[in-house]
Amino acid sequence: MDAAGARLMARYKQWANRLMLDAVAALPPGEAEKPRPSPFRNIVHTLNHILVIDRIWQAHIEGREHGYSARNTEDWPPLAELRAQQQAVDAWYVAWSEGLDGDGWARLVGFTLIGGNRGTMTCGEILLHLVTHASYHRGYVADMIYGVPGCRPPTLDLPVYMREAHAAV
Repeated sequence: MDAAGARLMARYKQWANRLMLDAVAALPPGEAEKPRPSPFRNIVHTLNHILVIDRIWQAHIEGREHGYSARNTEDWPPLAELRAQQQAVDAWYVAWSEGLDGDGWARLVGFTLIGGNRGTMTCGEILLHLVTHASYHRGYVADMIYGVPGCRPPTLDLPVYMREAHAAV
């Protein structure tokens, strides 16, 4: 992944997370926390998992401990708090992506996964993982939103983002 592509992916992820969090905030009261058949119990808990993983990899990139013992927390913060935290970590990834040159994307980052397995990935590979990971779990959330009568999730396809990004220039 080159620097321009990586920066695009960081901005796309930020946009998609914002749109999904806005859509969840607009759901009828109680729907975001309503128990649903999902590995993460409800919509907010699923979105919290995206945040936790983003923070874990941020810590790996920064070479510090992340403090998590699982890939999600037992409970979840209120949606407004989750939105603010996700926006902050997304802004960090965008700024980080803009600060790396071509060689920075190839820098190897060592890590230990929650299960104890050790590995290394380049910064570009980490960002690609985070983009695909968040897309996967936003898909779970979209499916849950379809289960709310009269509600539809936002369209988060890359071409939609690109159209909006080009229109803003």
